[in-house]
Amino acid sequence: MPPENTNSVLVSMGGDCVIIDAWGRGDDWVRLLNNRKLRLRAVYTTHGHPDHFSAAPFLAAHYNVPWFLNERDHEIIPWGNSLLDYFGLPRVTDSDTPPMVLGAGNITVLPGLVAAIIPAPGHSRGGVMYHFAGEKILVSGDTIFADGIGRWDLPGGDLDALRGSISNVAKMNLPDDTRVIHGHGPDSTIGHLRTCNPYFKS
Repeated sequence: MPPENTNSVLVSMGGDCVIIDAWGRGDDWVRLLNNRKLRLRAVYTTHGHPDHFSAAPFLAAHYNVPWFLNERDHEIIPWGNSLLDYFGLPRVTDSDTPPMVLGAGNITVLPGLVAAIIPAPGHSRGGVMYHFAGEKILVSGDTIFADGIGRWDLPGGDLDALRGSISNVAKMNLPDDTRVIHGHGPDSTIGHLRTCNPYFKS
């Protein structure tokens, strides 16, 4: 759904679903969920840049569900309003539903579906990845892309921290066929990152 420059992830089981990085317009998401007859249970976010949560406050209020963001990125939410202005999307205000704190460790996102929350600072202070081990899926946000890495020149960015986060994931020794869903651009695999991305090393 437009704007079309961020990857959002819709995870569903039965009639229930969650969204990771709810970019775009909230009413577009409502139409999509209605068309697919899905019940939204929560919204999760990889980091606090507005192109990854623009629809989250609306959806949280509309469906009375939580949206989660690592607390280290809560402070940069207002910084992103100028980007939301640029895309013609609603600003985030004090009257909007605030994010809930997202920590590290395993969480059950839907009944029977577990994700490991992997801290990944560097692109922002509070960046995280979501690893679904049983499904062999890693949602990487903007920490790493198929052939590069995320920016570190935005508020909260730190190149050394970014390299450390990527190194930590490389050390996890995930299977080569683990699908990696990046925050922007095409998906890849852990095997691709090992062989083609010079930044993906322990």
